[in-house]
Amino acid sequence: MSLKELTKAEEEIMHYLWELKSASVKEILAEMKPPKPAVNTVSTIVRILEQKGFVDHRSKGRGYEYFPLIEKAEYQSFSVNKVVQSYFGGSLSKLVSFFAEKEGLKTSELDDILKVIEKNRKQS
Repeated sequence: MSLKELTKAEEEIMHYLWELKSASVKEILAEMKPPKPAVNTVSTIVRILEQKGFVDHRSKGRGYEYFPLIEKAEYQSFSVNKVVQSYFGGSLSKLVSFFAEKEGLKTSELDDILKVIEKNRKQS
């Protein structure tokens, strides 16, 4: 299955489901910070996520419990790859350069990036 990009609202609901592992619409809503959307809004978004193949459900009492079918790491990878392709011509070095130059990465963050690079070099 090829992943589809999520709207901001869909992604927010997915973050709650990834954290909770499984939840009813009311349980998702209980975790949300004010201003909270209406129950019907959350229910609609969950059904859209189900249609897109991101979640599934099982019966729980008189309602449903929803759970993610896509791991958070899988969607993270999809999202980052999309950004790298769209804005940096597929170049990770351009992405890192952008953050180093425009976003003012701290020295400690640059050191962390260098450690990851060195670790990957040793594994290659």
